[in-house]
Amino acid sequence: MRQYELITVLPSEEELFRTGKDAVAAELTKQGASEVKETDMGDRQLAYTIKKRDRGHYILFTMMLDPQKVTPAERTFKLNPNLLKYLFVRVEA
Repeated sequence: MRQYELITVLPSEEELFRTGKDAVAAELTKQGASEVKETDMGDRQLAYTIKKRDRGHYILFTMMLDPQKVTPAERTFKLNPNLLKYLFVRVEA
């Protein structure tokens, strides 16, 4: 297991934000992530328009995850319409 950070950009609308956040947390649990910590970075103006939206709500997830589970999680995130952008980063120890 390695430590990863996942930054997500979700829609600003409350209902879309909540469903997107729950979907990301559920997928991380499904993939076997442990020690998941969530940091809400707030609603911000985007540098450029993403899926016809100018604002996004940022959340940073920190977790321990098996490296083989990152790709299946990314596939699921790519298909989620409530997730504007995401980025997995491996944390160097």
